[in-house]
Amino acid sequence: MSSDRLEEKHGVGKEPSPYGTDVQPGEIADNADQLHRSLGNRQIQLIAIGGSIGTALFVSIGGALNKGGPGSLLLAYLIYSFLLAMVNNSIAEMSTLMPVSGGFIRLAGKWVDDAFGFMAGWNFFFYEALLIPFEITALNLVLSFWRDDIPTAAVCAACIVLYALLNILAVKAYGEAEFWLSGGKVFLITILFSFTFFTMVGANPKHDHYGFRNWNSPGAFAEFHTTGNLGRFEGFLAALWSASFTVVGPEYISMVAAESKRPRVYIKNAFKTVYWRFGIFFICGALCVGIVLPSNDPTLVEILGGSSGGAGTAAASPYVIAMNNLGIGVLPHITNALMVTSIFSAGNTYTYCATRSLYSLALEGRAPKFLRRCTRKGVPIYCFVVVMLFPLLSFLQVSSSSSQVLTWLVNLITAGGVIDYFVMCVTYIFFYNATKAQNIDRKTFPYCGYFQPYSAWIGATGTGLVVLFYGYSSFTPWSNDEFWSHYTMVIVAPILFVGWKLIKRTKFVSATEADLVWERPIIDAYEASFMDPPMSFWTEMMQLIGLRRHLNDEKRVEAMVEN
Repeated sequence: MSSDRLEEKHGVGKEPSPYGTDVQPGEIADNADQLHRSLGNRQIQLIAIGGSIGTALFVSIGGALNKGGPGSLLLAYLIYSFLLAMVNNSIAEMSTLMPVSGGFIRLAGKWVDDAFGFMAGWNFFFYEALLIPFEITALNLVLSFWRDDIPTAAVCAACIVLYALLNILAVKAYGEAEFWLSGGKVFLITILFSFTFFTMVGANPKHDHYGFRNWNSPGAFAEFHTTGNLGRFEGFLAALWSASFTVVGPEYISMVAAESKRPRVYIKNAFKTVYWRFGIFFICGALCVGIVLPSNDPTLVEILGGSSGGAGTAAASPYVIAMNNLGIGVLPHITNALMVTSIFSAGNTYTYCATRSLYSLALEGRAPKFLRRCTRKGVPIYCFVVVMLFPLLSFLQVSSSSSQVLTWLVNLITAGGVIDYFVMCVTYIFFYNATKAQNIDRKTFPYCGYFQPYSAWIGATGTGLVVLFYGYSSFTPWSNDEFWSHYTMVIVAPILFVGWKLIKRTKFVSATEADLVWERPIIDAYEASFMDPPMSFWTEMMQLIGLRRHLNDEKRVEAMVEN
C-alpha cells in the first residue's frame, strides 16, 4: 500500500512532521528498548493478583493473629490497605501516562534524582530477588503438612528449574502461566471465605455455631511484648507490620506496564481494580482468619514457637489448623494443594520482576551495560542469569529450620517493600509539582488521580513512619540480631542514595526542567496504531471457551516512519 493510501485510510501523517515531509512504510516500535508488549488484559489482571497474593495471606498472617488478636489484625489491615490505596492512586497516574520499562524505578530517577532512581532500583531488585527464596522456603513448610521427610534440597532444585523455564521463554508464555496459576489463587480464596462463612454458622462436623466467639474469648485485642494497654497497642503494631508485608500490589502493575498491550487502557484498568483487591482479598482475609481461629490456639502457638514438628506444622496456615480443629477431613488437603500452586506462582512473579528491575537499572547506566542484552523474544537474558542465583539461598533450609529461614527473610524483605511505596509517593510529589510548574492539565492524562497531591503526602508520611518504627521491638530490650534483621534495608537505602549522588554528582530535578514528554511519543504512536478497540477482561475470558473469537486487539496500522 502506498504512503498516500495509508494516510487516506488511517489518517496517519496528516500533521506536518517537524523533521521533514518524506515518509515511508515501516513499523512502530512497542518500546524504546527491546521489551515486547505481549500481555493481554486478562493476563495483566491475573498477574496483578498473582503478585499481590502469596505466602503471607495464607501462612504468615497466623503470626500476626497470635500477637495482635482478631481485632488488631482487622484494624491493621484496614489502615494499611487505606495507606496503600493512597500509594496506588499516585503510581497509577504516572505509570498509565508513562508505561516504561522498569516502571516506578525509572520514573524516580527521571523526575526526582538519578541517585533516587539508583536507590529505588537496587532496593526493589533485592526486595524481589530475596522474595524468591522466601517463597521456596514457604513451599517446603507447606509440603510438610503431608509428610516431613520430603527432601528439602529436591524441592528447592525443582522450583529453581521451573522458575527458570517459565521466565526464559517469551513474556507471553510467562503471562499465560501466571494467568492460570493466579486463577488458582482466586479459587483458593473463594474456598477459604466460603469455609469461614459456612462453618461459623454451624455447617461443620461438630455443628458448632461459633460465630465471632474468638473475638470474645480470648479477646479481640491480644497483648504482645508487654502487658496492659501498652501490650495491646504493641500487638496492634505487630499486626500492622504483618500487613505491611502482606498487602502489596501496585508495584507489580507498574513493572508489567512496559510489556502490556494497550497500556493506557489495560494498565489503567488494572490499577483501578487494586482497590477492590485490597477490600476483598486482604481486609476480608484478615477478618476470616480472626473468625476461624483463636489467637491463642495451641497448635498455632507451638508452630510459631518452633516446638511443633511433623505434619502438625500444617504450613502454619490458620485455615488448615482451623479445618483440623473442626474435624474436616478432605478440605485441608485441597487447601494445602492450592496453597502450593499459589506460593509457587508468587515466586514466579518475583523472578519476573527482579529480572525486569535489573534490566531497567542497566538501561539507565545504574548497572553494567551488558545486562541490557535481550533475546529475540524480549527476555533480558543476562539479568535473568543473575536473578537465578538468588533462589540458591533457599538451600539454607538444608542446615536450618524452614521457620527460622522464613523469619530471617521476612525481616529483611519487609522494609524494602515499604521503601518502594515511599519512593512512589515522593516521585509523584515531584511529578505533580512539575505539571504545575509547566502548566500541564493533569485531566488530559489517561488517568488522573484523586485528592492529589494530598494522597501522595499521606502515603509518603504513612509509609515513612512504618519503615522507621516497624523494628521497634529490637530496642526493648536491645537485640543486635533483631536490629540488623529489621533495619538492614533501612540503613542500606540512604547509603545507596548518598553514595551514587556523591560519585555521579547528581542533582534533584527542578519542576520546570522535568521531562514530562520522555517516551510519550513512542507510546502514543504505539497506542494509535491499533485498528480495533481494546478488549475487555471478560471478552478475553469468553474467548478461552470459544466465544466471541471474531474480536481481537492485534490488528495494527502500518506505520509511517520518517526518513
